[in-house]
Amino acid sequence: MRVSIKLKFSVFLAALLILTVVVLSSLVLRGIELNQQSQVEGILAQQTRLVNLNVRQAYYTEAVRLEPEVFLQQNGRRLAKALADSTGLPIALYDMSGKQVGASFAPGESELLQETLNYALQNKIAYHEQGDTLLYAAPLDGPEGQIGAVWIQYSVQSYQEFYARILQLFIWAGIAVVALSFILGYLFFNRFAVAITRLKKSAASIQEGNYITESPVKRKDELGELGQGIYYMSTSIRQNITAMHAEQQKLEQAIEKLQALEQQQKQYIGNISHEFKTPLTSIKAYVELLNMYKDDPQLLDDATNNIGKETERLYEMVEKVLHLSALEKYDFENQAEDVEIGALLEDACGRMRGKVEKFALNMELHLEPAVIHSDRESLMHIFINLLDNAIKYNVPGGIIRVENELRMNERQVVIRIYNSGTPIPEEAQKKIFEPFYTVNKDRARKTGGTGLGLSLVKQFVEKQGGTITLLPTDQQHQEGVTFQLIFPLVN
Repeated sequence: MRVSIKLKFSVFLAALLILTVVVLSSLVLRGIELNQQSQVEGILAQQTRLVNLNVRQAYYTEAVRLEPEVFLQQNGRRLAKALADSTGLPIALYDMSGKQVGASFAPGESELLQETLNYALQNKIAYHEQGDTLLYAAPLDGPEGQIGAVWIQYSVQSYQEFYARILQLFIWAGIAVVALSFILGYLFFNRFAVAITRLKKSAASIQEGNYITESPVKRKDELGELGQGIYYMSTSIRQNITAMHAEQQKLEQAIEKLQALEQQQKQYIGNISHEFKTPLTSIKAYVELLNMYKDDPQLLDDATNNIGKETERLYEMVEKVLHLSALEKYDFENQAEDVEIGALLEDACGRMRGKVEKFALNMELHLEPAVIHSDRESLMHIFINLLDNAIKYNVPGGIIRVENELRMNERQVVIRIYNSGTPIPEEAQKKIFEPFYTVNKDRARKTGGTGLGLSLVKQFVEKQGGTITLLPTDQQHQEGVTFQLIFPLVN
């Protein structure tokens, strides 16, 4: 059976108080008893001296001098009555043989009385209590020594009544003190019990996974320190479990990424194999035709021309694959410096102007000075690739527009490279930055595209702390393709 701790404490306190009251009461009552005994002994000893004095005085005042024993036998009754009148106590006189020679009362006979009297006849004081009366026996002295014994009856009723009142007072006082102490102790220990109950509930809550947000007990004692310790423990457990969940999520994400990378790797190898196979198939076909028709000059010219194109395309593809693989595996240190982006764009457009004129295209520049902190060569690679794509996939007589815009509030520079070619289909817009992805395979093969350029550009841009996006057609307000790049300005 479960017993409340506050009840245990209260019962223990009550038992301790009962023991204390009993011990103190016993000591006090024992002191009162000894004090009463001392008082009675003093009074009776004084009365005994008074009796002896009166007996000797009566002996010496006799006209005829008798032997003390004969004097006591002849005058015992008179002396007992006179002594009782003078002391106010019942008195009986006995000679040395234990024979009563005079008494103011009838003392009766019993073995206890006879034994007490024998002590007095041996020149000793003896007494015993019988009910509310003390029977006191003492030696009776004559002129030359003991001549008998005196028996005195003394009422101790008042002493007994006083002792009984004190005892009753202690009993009721003890009951009141114990009851009041039990109630006060119960109320006092209730505060501790409530604190312990709160600590128990907090521990159970932590066990169930419901962590506390503050100390369950706010006290300036050991229970308060325990409550603070439970709160710190709860906080530590919650943080550790949160960290474990975070690590678990990271591990799950890492596993997902590894699975995705594995899938991408398979797709990447498949794309490489497919893309490499196309020019090699063309080269192999021309080699076989040349072996069959060695004397055909027209075939020789076509084979030389096409094998050269396919070889150049294959070489460019291998170079970009190696570059892309290096970017994915190694974090090269960029030679970062402050670059004036307007001048660099103008320089890149100047390099590509010959190719623009070759394809009869128009180039428009709308540039503003802006300084960013980046690697100059990486930026030039980005712009050349985007301008080359704008030339390859444009329409005859089309337009290429290069512009930048400063966003001072956001400390950014926005670069847009537009070409008036055929818009990229919506379903292909999310894939154009993937390696080997081309919107139109036949057109890419015709223009020498490998599907790696935009993937390289995206990685270069992100390594410079920028972003690149393909603007949707509805945001361009015109037909064509627009790539937007954003870089942070120098502080």
